[in-house]
Amino acid sequence: MPKTITIHRPDAVRAAAESCVHFGFCTAVCPTYVLDGEELDSPRGRIALAREMLDSGAAPSPAAVRHLDRCLSCLSCETTCAAGVSYHAIIDGAREHIEKSKARPLTQRLLRSALARVLTTPALLRPAAAAGRLLRGAAGRLGGPLGALASLSSAPALAAFAPRTEAAPQPPANPTRRVALLDGCAQSVLGAEINASAKRLLTRAGIAVVNVPGVQCCGALELHMGRREAATRHMEQAVRSWSTALLAGQIDAIISTTSGCGSVIKRYEELLSDRPELSTQVRLVVEATQDISQIAASLSLTASGSALGLAVSYHDSCSLKHGLKIERPPRRALGKLDMEVRDIAESHLCCGSAGTYNILEPAISDRLGQRKAAHASAGQPDVIAAGNMGCLVQISRFTPVPVAHTVQLLDWATGGPPPRGLEDFRPKPPQAAADTPTPAATPVPTTAGSGDLLW
Repeated sequence: MPKTITIHRPDAVRAAAESCVHFGFCTAVCPTYVLDGEELDSPRGRIALAREMLDSGAAPSPAAVRHLDRCLSCLSCETTCAAGVSYHAIIDGAREHIEKSKARPLTQRLLRSALARVLTTPALLRPAAAAGRLLRGAAGRLGGPLGALASLSSAPALAAFAPRTEAAPQPPANPTRRVALLDGCAQSVLGAEINASAKRLLTRAGIAVVNVPGVQCCGALELHMGRREAATRHMEQAVRSWSTALLAGQIDAIISTTSGCGSVIKRYEELLSDRPELSTQVRLVVEATQDISQIAASLSLTASGSALGLAVSYHDSCSLKHGLKIERPPRRALGKLDMEVRDIAESHLCCGSAGTYNILEPAISDRLGQRKAAHASAGQPDVIAAGNMGCLVQISRFTPVPVAHTVQLLDWATGGPPPRGLEDFRPKPPQAAADTPTPAATPVPTTAGSGDLLW
């Protein structure tokens, strides 16, 4: 008799799947369905596949795995769903089931295992990134995941995010607050300048950035790859470390510049609900975690004038827009510092980065990346900004327009160095900036909140 596969909180996953009433609003905002119109590549289709798989308790068919693997976990469907279906719980449960069933070919399982290990371990990612740069010229010949890795290694954003040689800022003598900054596993290696910008901005505002030992990974990447046990271990470790610092008064908040990480941390109460002994610490961590844009929007920052009139094409990362429901704070923070913030068409659609998706599903990812880059580049902006490094790496592959993390622009506008690619920008008089045409964005029904500060 085949072995029955068990997953985390199966009743909750099944209940979420059964709550789908097939309204179909989700199909209009699902990236894979918008591209090809395949029902099994829509949220409705994937929910049906997940229900069938979970009800059987057996290994899924190759076709079911293929359609479920094509989901980007962007959660645009969840934002739009009139019935309030918790799609994130369904797709996480389905991926855990697939991973435990070992339904994928051995080569795919080995690749996924390697990605999960390397991308969450900076000591392994550094040499891996160096090796990837050696393969840049072979991207077209390699094809598949290896070709995608080679292509990503040459993304202009990675050069823009490389660390500078400037010394770290001195901590404020009398800080108003103390915060832990979540560096991010991959971002600490591939986007060090983003973290440096955040530290400069916070220090300039009188906020001390405190290192909290013991935090290795938030568990987001492993969770989205179906590796539930590994993700849970990292979540528990992070909760214990952060809660200890919070209870001791060493920090007042946890600040994230990586929206993919932040969106998972905000789900810790759900994800660690079977750890009642940690419930108090988990709640403390969840309530203390904020995105850098929320903090920046609440601060009284002084503009240096260096970014006056900068035309910013702002891309809403899925984890920020759909996962965290944060839309206004980054726009408010940039606008307060004299930048002209533009929305882009199809802001609800994913750019195709989605964690490891642009490695594992490069064909679909590239189509989405090209589409997003075209919209973001419309109207000749000076820069394309977002609150997620992965999105910017993806978009930069398909446009000559410079890209920058939101916090890099905020740092520059308050006295920091210009992001790479903007060194030659000259401040524009307000009237000249106002005369620049702004492309119209496509309105999309949404239930997302403002993401206002909870500090």
